[in-house]
Amino acid sequence: MSTGPGAASAPAPDGHDDPTTPDTPRKTSMFASLKVRNYRLFFTGQVVSNIGTWMQRIAQDWLVLSLTGSSAAVGITTALQFLPMLLFGLYGGVLVDRLPKRPTLLVTQSSMAVTALFLAVLTLTGHVQVWHVYLAAFAMGLATVVDNPARQSFVAELVGRDQLQNAVSLNSANFQSARLVGPAVAGLMITGVGTGWAFLANGLSFVAPLSCLLLMRARDLHAVERTPRGKGQLREGLHYVAGRPELIWTIVLVGFIGTFGFNFPVFLSAFADDVFHAGAGAYSLFNTLMAVGSLVGALLAARRGTARLRVLIAAALAFGALETVAATAPELWLFALLMVPIGVFSMTVNVTANTSIQMSTDPAMRGRVMALYMMVFLGGSPVGAPIVGWVTDTYGARAGLAAGGAVAATAALVIGLVLARVGNLRLSVGWHRGHPQVRFVPRERREELARAA
Repeated sequence: MSTGPGAASAPAPDGHDDPTTPDTPRKTSMFASLKVRNYRLFFTGQVVSNIGTWMQRIAQDWLVLSLTGSSAAVGITTALQFLPMLLFGLYGGVLVDRLPKRPTLLVTQSSMAVTALFLAVLTLTGHVQVWHVYLAAFAMGLATVVDNPARQSFVAELVGRDQLQNAVSLNSANFQSARLVGPAVAGLMITGVGTGWAFLANGLSFVAPLSCLLLMRARDLHAVERTPRGKGQLREGLHYVAGRPELIWTIVLVGFIGTFGFNFPVFLSAFADDVFHAGAGAYSLFNTLMAVGSLVGALLAARRGTARLRVLIAAALAFGALETVAATAPELWLFALLMVPIGVFSMTVNVTANTSIQMSTDPAMRGRVMALYMMVFLGGSPVGAPIVGWVTDTYGARAGLAAGGAVAATAALVIGLVLARVGNLRLSVGWHRGHPQVRFVPRERREELARAA
């Protein structure tokens, strides 16, 4: 239990926990967190809810397009859903640190259910107008301001520190699995019975997470002392992040990658339409293969028992390099195949950054820090999409994707060197059991490793 910033319970970097240390990461069972009853309930509820969420995303965009015939209107809907996170995300984090997580999630999940049901009624009765969809998207975004950091930080209370990475990874695998199922079900439902039933299905899907939250045993939660109400807590959170290099630089890296490298709707639609002239079928294929890779990446991350910043830097470098390579792919089949490893490394970046930030943060600060992380991560795409779109329209899809990959790789390289300098590390190149090995090691160990090689 924490008593505030810098408390002894904060996961201070040491030889075991510091993500930059050269120790070999622990391995764990891929589904270890599911042995915890409370987390198993949480996971089960999210399976159902995530499928409903993906159904609503597809139905919402299709409804707006049907009502207006305008792609710009679809973009406005997406912007309205992310706008609250950009405007109020940090304040949401302050609230999450003050409030008990489980009751907070009961309120936010209920509000999202009501919003989906409201849209379902309007659509099924034939009274829906585009401004109703805009309003519902903005309302969903407002709920997300609190729901997102609450869900992210609640995971630590469910499983504790030792299984945090495994639980975060399984959450990501959960979401990616729903990404494979939800759009397909939504497509069948929209074609068969209409968009209103997809909204209704999403609204009803919230029964699952709400029931699971109510069934949890409060005594089994890893209690965290809540932050009392007070002045300057938002500023306190920002100062806390600014004073922790492992936090601020991880968030900066995720910001660059999220803003310039994760604009897949822009990249993939342009390649499907303008480069390979293959239409919507190819666009769907690219997204499906990337979802498969993301699911694999999440499951692989679940096997790692610790989150290391060097894994984050390596994954970000690989992600940027693969995007740059994909930009030069001459054939559709090769480009499509590259979506799988791109999905793997994009999810590795996501999971490792998320886990390392949570493990390096004092529990009393976790809501504010995760709110800042999600604000940068989710808010980057709406900011970067117009820039990436302009590059793609002006210089072509290949130039746009290559630029996004180059920014991601450069940011990873520069921030990796910064973290190495902050951690008093040096690059070591040698041999280990007959194989070349490149890694960062403490300065005082460099000579010992060189002699051993």
